[in-house]
Amino acid sequence: SELHGSSTQIPQSASLLTDCPPLGLETLKIDDFQLHASSMRHYGLGPHRGRLNIQGGLYEDDMYDGGWCAGRSDPLQWFEVDARRLMKFTGVVTQGRSSSDWVSSYKVLLSNDSHSWVTLKNGSRDLIFSANREKEIPVLNLFPKPVVARYIRINPRSWYASGGICMRVEIMGCPMPDPNNYYRRRNEVTTTDNLDFRHHSYKEMRQLMKVVNEMCPKITRIYNIGKSYNGQKLYAIEISDNPGEHELGEPEFRYTAGSHGNEVLGRELLLLLMQFMCQEYLSGNTRIRRLVDETRIHLLPSINPDGYEKASEGSELSGWSLGRWSQDGLDIHHNFPDLNSVLWEAEARRWVPRKFHNHHVPIPDWYRSTNATVAVETRALVSWMEKIPFVLGGNLQGGELVVTFPFDRTRSVTALREATPTADDHVFRWLAFSYASTHRLMTDGNRRVCHTDDFTKEDGTINGALWHTAAGSMNDFSYLHTNCFELSMYVGCDKFPHETELPEEWENNRESLLVFMEQVHRGIKGVVRDVQGKGIANAIISVEGINHDIRTASDGDYWRLLNPGEYRVTVRAEGFSVSSKVCAVGYDIGASSCDFVLGRSNLSRIREIMQKFNKQPISMRQRLRQRQNLLNCSMQMLATTGPGFDSQQPNLIKCQFVWIKVLYQCLLIVFLML
Repeated sequence: SELHGSSTQIPQSASLLTDCPPLGLETLKIDDFQLHASSMRHYGLGPHRGRLNIQGGLYEDDMYDGGWCAGRSDPLQWFEVDARRLMKFTGVVTQGRSSSDWVSSYKVLLSNDSHSWVTLKNGSRDLIFSANREKEIPVLNLFPKPVVARYIRINPRSWYASGGICMRVEIMGCPMPDPNNYYRRRNEVTTTDNLDFRHHSYKEMRQLMKVVNEMCPKITRIYNIGKSYNGQKLYAIEISDNPGEHELGEPEFRYTAGSHGNEVLGRELLLLLMQFMCQEYLSGNTRIRRLVDETRIHLLPSINPDGYEKASEGSELSGWSLGRWSQDGLDIHHNFPDLNSVLWEAEARRWVPRKFHNHHVPIPDWYRSTNATVAVETRALVSWMEKIPFVLGGNLQGGELVVTFPFDRTRSVTALREATPTADDHVFRWLAFSYASTHRLMTDGNRRVCHTDDFTKEDGTINGALWHTAAGSMNDFSYLHTNCFELSMYVGCDKFPHETELPEEWENNRESLLVFMEQVHRGIKGVVRDVQGKGIANAIISVEGINHDIRTASDGDYWRLLNPGEYRVTVRAEGFSVSSKVCAVGYDIGASSCDFVLGRSNLSRIREIMQKFNKQPISMRQRLRQRQNLLNCSMQMLATTGPGFDSQQPNLIKCQFVWIKVLYQCLLIVFLML
């Protein structure tokens, strides 16, 4: 036999894959019963696990493992795909098992009936394709020319010497013409939206955002929050009826994507969302118009453009992790300060709430230092999150179908996974369910799991720490340092789907994206003012029974996400008296108004008057000295009372002045308290 075939281990161009797309082993378009094998080591390593980029469990040899492994290591083993229709096969992509083992060369056989097989040849000799040299980097082998068949087999010829025959596979191919629509895929989804369904480079992304802005100049504004490590600007688009300005009483919402540069579906979904909202607003869609008129929406499609450029070099060839990290090797999504441990330590010392607040936890000084291991992209995000009073946010991730909510870190340091709820657990669960339940696939109990976990048992949602613990997440930081409730949406099994999959992925997520945005209007909202009608900034909003407070924005307005019910709400602000009232939240979308007017506290009024007349509050040392003087004067006056009493003695005159001063201060305090 002759070693042959067009093989590439380092992705060179996504154009290699544009002629014919993947069949869909990775995206689960290919069902488990379409995958067969000669043998398997055990069920967790069966042919249904032989999908490109599939991941194993946390532990070696879990029930669900990362690849197909043959039961024997000999040249008679094979992995088979039944396309269920005639296809024009053009190539094969292979990986090793996610934990170990790989195939280094293989033959390809084809059939129309699964009984008679023909081996791909180069002239009269069988073609042997060179495959993997390690477990993770995908290798694409293109056939010398397309071959038409229904079934395709991969027959390993050599493999890792210290391991066995293990593979993860994707097949490239185009369906043959089907005039009778006989092979139409079950539940196939098409879209009627006229959007730009393709992958966009950084330059193309920027141009598309500009086109949207030119189409809808009255409701959009493009700005950037900073730059990436390589100097690329992190562009965001604002969608609002009054862009560029925070309107009193209007909540701020954000979607972000691409913190992991190789998880590009979220990036494209946000580009599609901004196009869709612009078009629908212009066409008079009442739902979109209401959302735009009543919400200030921010879309940041690419947090990590440097990582995207690495991953975009090869679509199906990018693998599971290429481009995930920032240019300087940091995981941006988990690069925020770990405020969980700061708060939990304060709680353990019983500092909360007297010495330490249960919200707006300060960032440690070391994190802000220039030599801290913090990505420039993360610093830009932190500054953005502190500047704008966001109420609700979602970050779009890839590689799974689930919505996760805080906390993302377990309280127990040694636990790999453990339920760790926030004080707002019921609200977070509702927010997560609002997205998952309106997604076409997340709650479908009949769908195949992406990798190992069946999240449909929990309605497509999970507490982040119960899935796997991770310190310093964007979600936890947002909740503990700002008013914003942040969740992660894992929007597809395939991190980097072929662009032919984008219309269906848009249909899968479109309603969810809109419904989740509408949840920013759930709960209570209001303005905290003083008696003159001026908004009070930084007032603390507390809800009885929930050990997590929020604060008012610079204009005194606030938004508190809550589930339906009645709540006693208390407002505190420095220099003002405390105010409480019961606020009701209904079931319909639309936050209930709950305004507060605070009067000045007596102590603050005394301080203001004393400062106005250049009288500073008396210090403790002065107060003790004054008490001693009063005591001395009193004793002296008692001692000199009687026959021969001279009221004009200098010491007595001085004591009289001391008492007059004290009486004046007492009268002043009584007057201010009236």
